[in-house]
Amino acid sequence: MSAKMFPIDGPGMEAQTTQVTADATEKPELAQSARHPRQKLITVRGLKKAFGDVVVYDGFDIDLPEGRLISIFGPNGCGKSTLINLISGLMPIDAGEVLYDGRTIKETKISYVFQNYREALFPWLRAIDNIHYPLKVMGLSAKQRAERVERLLADFEVKIDLNAYPYTLSGGQQQTVSILRALVTDPEVLFLDEPFSALDYEMTLFMREQIQKIYLKTKTTTLVVSHDLEEAVQLADKVLLLTRRPTQVAEIVDIDLPWPRTTEITTDARFVDLKRYCLDVFWREVKTR
Repeated sequence: MSAKMFPIDGPGMEAQTTQVTADATEKPELAQSARHPRQKLITVRGLKKAFGDVVVYDGFDIDLPEGRLISIFGPNGCGKSTLINLISGLMPIDAGEVLYDGRTIKETKISYVFQNYREALFPWLRAIDNIHYPLKVMGLSAKQRAERVERLLADFEVKIDLNAYPYTLSGGQQQTVSILRALVTDPEVLFLDEPFSALDYEMTLFMREQIQKIYLKTKTTTLVVSHDLEEAVQLADKVLLLTRRPTQVAEIVDIDLPWPRTTEITTDARFVDLKRYCLDVFWREVKTR
């Protein structure tokens, strides 16, 4: 299957990347599928990445289940954002292989939401036009775009003035638009890089609930980088805990808490135990490396 990577650039940075897979009836897909057996896993083998003399990943291996919400947490500088940049194809790897359900990155529909919502949207386009933009790049007709956007907005009961320009919206509203723009392409995998770090606490709590709503409705494979352990535990089916550089997997912790998870769950005894366990693993890695 062929694929196209469409950069969606805000002012001053690459703001969001949507990898759009070609029609499923194309013959090349059959050949690719035959080469890569389907595994229902994100499989990373022998991943290597260095920046000059700084080795971030060297022989990194991991298997992550698809259809889950996975948060990534680890020491500062361990390469949390670098990891999702590498496995999403946003950043070139030095060596190794990444497969999605036995398929390459180019055969997979991927969307990415960056943390800086202020630079993630085109300020000269209304919010609704920002959401339409990747579909326009994909070549969908105006009618097809309108139908898909209408379905998406109905699914999530969006209460934002989408005729407004981004700079007139609150931070949370702008990030919501960014996430909707990422979802409108029906991605197979959604990456979010510290999506709430620039928001105030009240808006962060609201956005955590929004991400849960999206995940529970779509069951899209979702990887969220977080610098907040409470957030990482609250949002995830699994928490991927990383070591210091050169980075390896410290542990993958299953979060067996019921959905949805409101702020009240953060005081639940099981939540506290899971958070404490993750914190113990984190400190073990910090102190031993």
